[in-house]
Amino acid sequence: MNQRVHPVGQTLSSVNAISLGLAAFVLACCVPALSAAGACRVGDADYLGWKAVEIANPWVKLVIVPQLGGRLMQVTFGGHDFLFVNQQLKGQNFPPEVSAAQNRWFNYGGDKIWPMPEGSNDEQHWPGATGEPLDAGAFTSQVLSEGASCALRLTGPPDPLTGQQYIRDIGIGADSPVISFHAVMKNISGYPQEWSEQSVSQYNTADPQNPAQPNQDFWGLTPVNPQSAYLNSYHVRTGTASTPGYSVRDGLFAVRSSSAGGEVWVDSPGDWLAVVDGSSRYTMVERFRYQRGAEYPGKATVIFYTTGAGRRPSAAPQPAPQPAPDPALAPVQYMEAELNSPVVRLDPGETYAMDTQWFPARMGSELKAVTYAGIVGRPLTASGSSGKVSLAGEFGVFFPGQLEARFYDRQGSELGTAQVQDVTPLEVVNLQQTVQAPGETARVSLHLVDRNGLDRGPLGEAVVSLPPGGGL
Repeated sequence: MNQRVHPVGQTLSSVNAISLGLAAFVLACCVPALSAAGACRVGDADYLGWKAVEIANPWVKLVIVPQLGGRLMQVTFGGHDFLFVNQQLKGQNFPPEVSAAQNRWFNYGGDKIWPMPEGSNDEQHWPGATGEPLDAGAFTSQVLSEGASCALRLTGPPDPLTGQQYIRDIGIGADSPVISFHAVMKNISGYPQEWSEQSVSQYNTADPQNPAQPNQDFWGLTPVNPQSAYLNSYHVRTGTASTPGYSVRDGLFAVRSSSAGGEVWVDSPGDWLAVVDGSSRYTMVERFRYQRGAEYPGKATVIFYTTGAGRRPSAAPQPAPQPAPDPALAPVQYMEAELNSPVVRLDPGETYAMDTQWFPARMGSELKAVTYAGIVGRPLTASGSSGKVSLAGEFGVFFPGQLEARFYDRQGSELGTAQVQDVTPLEVVNLQQTVQAPGETARVSLHLVDRNGLDRGPLGEAVVSLPPGGGL
């Protein structure tokens, strides 16, 4: 079978090729070399009563529960838990056959992979997670690597309804909090099918000081499409379209979780979304690869779903007699951030992979842009006099390392560089630094160089403003 390569992922002739792809992906993106920060590790754990697998390095800890549809149940960075976990279902497991018999979806929380398009129109639409092995079936787990990089493979059961099987690799490196995902869908039927993969991540939007109340400063952001197919650059699929919780600002679609309730679709070409907790200033950036000209489900590359002010869940089913619901139980409050792959045709036995990455960092609701190096809160400015340039701005970084200023003259020729300051993903970078610069400097670019000496890209560029009639 001929291989087909897509910018978003790969169609492979054999699932055996997945491990090589994931290993290369993790090593290339996240682990240039094993640094003094130490190795990562993989081990068994108990998480709220569930049998779990923990992947950790000095920066981030992942908790995965294979028996619950291969869920990534929690991501902890700097002591901050990002994901929503349904406390009413903690430690419990309701297999797909129980879900089907009760005609009920058990929402454990966390992050998982679902098929798209969703609906009950025909067999080429997914009717939802109720009774579905792709959502709640037991996945097997296999450690692919440990040490300089750590990767875990999760292999799901075949799903006769969709004719698909999911194989998902989750990996981290040793020296940064970056998380890599390699999600494969395989056509296990005897005829060609067309599906899209969707990563569905539920983030906790409860007020950390009062979990019964919504966090008033919690946001979902993604770049809008200048040639959007949607009115106002987004489409409210469920809920109230006129809610003040949806807006477009500075080229970004923004949803404020406490002021919205429902599902909104965005045909973003921007390759990223960000989920921002403005109260704690912890942000998660999810990066994907946009394929121009491809068919996406309903034209949407990014979907946000919010519970709004929260809804009180019913008590989890228990063997009779059932205890009464706890009236003090906090409402369910979360935001779903969903990434769609293009719709792809798979012949029998063929597979398709979607590669994404998560970047935990520090930044609040002032987020203006995302680069490959980090997050921009206050864009870079530069002012110069007497052979010096004063740099200012606010950033979050994805990798530990050092900021480096690069100087250019008016013709664009590079004049030199200067080390600015050490930075870490665990802290917001409030840049107020003056450095020596060549006299001909007209423009400055600020780059992040990681601890292994690898240039991770720019955080911004600025023209140097000079005093009236003056120069450097």
